[in-house]
Amino acid sequence: MKSTITENQDGTMRALSNRHVQMIAIGGTIGTGLFLGSGSTISKTGPSVMLVYVVLGLFFFFMMRGIGEMFYSDPSQHTFVSFISRYLGPTVGHFTGWTYWIGLVFVCMAELTATATYVQYWFPHIPAWLIEIVFLGILAGINLIAARVFGEAEFWFAMIKIVAILAMIFTGVFMMTRNSTTPLGHATLANVFTNFTLFPHGLYSFVAAFPMVFFAFQGIEFVSITIGEAKSPHRVIKKAVNETLLRILIFYIGALVVIMGIIPWTSITPNASPFVQVFKLAGFPAAAALINFVVLTSAASALNSCIFSAGRHFYQLATEVPENSWMHKTFAKISNNGVPAAAIIFSAVLVLITPLMSLTSVLSSVFTIVTGVSSDMYIIVYTLAMVAHRKYRASSDFLPDGFLMPAYKIMSPLTIAFFAIVFFTLFLIPEDLFGAVGAIAWTVIFGGVTYLHQKKLVPNTNQS
Repeated sequence: MKSTITENQDGTMRALSNRHVQMIAIGGTIGTGLFLGSGSTISKTGPSVMLVYVVLGLFFFFMMRGIGEMFYSDPSQHTFVSFISRYLGPTVGHFTGWTYWIGLVFVCMAELTATATYVQYWFPHIPAWLIEIVFLGILAGINLIAARVFGEAEFWFAMIKIVAILAMIFTGVFMMTRNSTTPLGHATLANVFTNFTLFPHGLYSFVAAFPMVFFAFQGIEFVSITIGEAKSPHRVIKKAVNETLLRILIFYIGALVVIMGIIPWTSITPNASPFVQVFKLAGFPAAAALINFVVLTSAASALNSCIFSAGRHFYQLATEVPENSWMHKTFAKISNNGVPAAAIIFSAVLVLITPLMSLTSVLSSVFTIVTGVSSDMYIIVYTLAMVAHRKYRASSDFLPDGFLMPAYKIMSPLTIAFFAIVFFTLFLIPEDLFGAVGAIAWTVIFGGVTYLHQKKLVPNTNQS
């Protein structure tokens, strides 16, 4: 086995097999939002929620094709942010790199908080901070051992989610084909289209569903970060990216059709998991415990991927600063195991702030606000990735026979425009307004500071 693992020039190992990357791709596509949050989106928009998922899934597919095309031209890169630095300049790259890494740390913190909540479903007397420290320690340790061990953990995490979704879909199809009777009526496909209207609760609720589904897809780009350590990057990129849309159609649309076929969409409870409701109607009394286990593994999977990604991004940031700086000397290193150990440890240590949040409500409130801002920043980061892709197309690096984005001239500007529209909708939703304003403030303030800092470095660079 060792002979099939090649070493990159920077010391990292191409240890992730095709099955690892494919399951990481699936894991990145399917988040806890499908298991827990789909009830809320269905209650807002009814069956037209499927249109929201299809539209967003289509644009995320084209975003992934753009990122995939750049990785195909240079699979030695560890993050898509490196392409932003290359094609939009060091100032934009520096701003994006730090913004994305900080966002990842807060995503790690949010997922770590979630794991404690799910474990306390069974063990309510165990303090949250202890659960969080144990989970963080285990998953950080997995990331420090080797990329292959991370890939194996993600493989099984993703497998649990897939089995749960397929079990729910098969159960639903079985009930609908038998026209099973439930306390809510008959299970039939006709339930999906009964009393159908495009905007059952008005245009506002329909528009508000877009950012909700957008954030459910957030993290879909994680698979691209594995390309730098994949065994067969060119083959893996094509397969992982091309199947993104298919996964969304099967897992999201398939699950939504089954849910609304068994539970009339007017009867879906916004704050309850529709998966739990379906399994209970099918006569499975332990449904709540089963789905709690699934979302626990989903949160652990997201945390595992976040630690992996945060470590690679911080390592990338360290390689872009002057070699004589403390940051470069400390974090621009690859361990003997082929992982950026120092960068992983530093990122994980910052996530340790999470257990402290259980000690004070003030810190918890600040965390909620900052998480909202960092989530909204992802829209800006994704947009910059698409702009970098356009610059790549105009550069000498462009491979005419590479992994080309389909309908580039039409879909590239449309995807950028769509992301801008989604960001604009945040200002129409009261609970998202502060995060949107915060994202703009961060862009202006931190972007300005980054620009001035980089401007100071230019003369020194020229002199050397």
